[in-house]
Amino acid sequence: MKTAAGIRSQAEVAERTEQDRTGEGSLPGIAAPGSVAPRDARELSRQFFRRLAELEEGTHEYQYARNTLIEMNMSLVRFAAGRFRSRGDDMDDIVQTGMIGLIKAIDRFELSREVEFTSFALPYIVGEIKRFFRDTTWAVHVPRRLQELRVELAKAREELSSRLDRDPTVAELATLMNISRAEVVEAQIASNGYNTASLDAALTGDGPEDGEAVLADFIGVEEEGLRLVEDFHALAPLMAELSDRDRQILHMRFVEEATQAEIGERLGCSQMHVSRLIKRIIARLRQGMLGELGCA
Repeated sequence: MKTAAGIRSQAEVAERTEQDRTGEGSLPGIAAPGSVAPRDARELSRQFFRRLAELEEGTHEYQYARNTLIEMNMSLVRFAAGRFRSRGDDMDDIVQTGMIGLIKAIDRFELSREVEFTSFALPYIVGEIKRFFRDTTWAVHVPRRLQELRVELAKAREELSSRLDRDPTVAELATLMNISRAEVVEAQIASNGYNTASLDAALTGDGPEDGEAVLADFIGVEEEGLRLVEDFHALAPLMAELSDRDRQILHMRFVEEATQAEIGERLGCSQMHVSRLIKRIIARLRQGMLGELGCA
């Protein structure tokens, strides 16, 4: 016969298991992580990274935290992918490739680095996308495992397309094939690897001798997104040299997006004084970025 204490104990275990499954334990439950605004995603990501570092890999709560981080930060992938829009490739393929970089960044990020996750993740995302173009532009050796997975992917895509009357998503393909999203993306990249083109192939006209643009003209072009990543890394040590108050002011103005008047109320000073403080801080950072602080 079960005692009342035994029944309560089993109920508590069941409740904890359900919390782990839904993410309602020590982490907030987010119904649609992909719809979280980038501004809110930054703060939520800190909470989830902090908890992720404490959890045991493979548990329900660990998977919930990791998957939520991926979905909340998909806007970074779309941002990076947008910089490659002129390449003419399918944007879905570029975004899916960038997702691999996002997943790698999440698995390797540590809060102790004292750097924003966006600054840390963008090089991984851009790197994966650039590798995608490199590997699918040149003829590459495809391992047998990916050759077989490519065939299964084609079958799954055809089945879902006819059933849904639209192109299936990565998640839907992964569910049908009983593999991870990363493996689906990997198989898609392998499929793209079968389509190669000469660097001298003309994009219009009959050939490069006609003065038309060729594929090589669009490879190796510096992307604005990469410049932004470099700026982030150059700015980080300069931010570290600021006082706590100056960093707080910048955080309120550019992260929390508070007005100068709101900042003045919180600091106990006028809006005009806040304006002067912000101008002084930005001027100092600009000088540091231009390498002028050492010469002053």
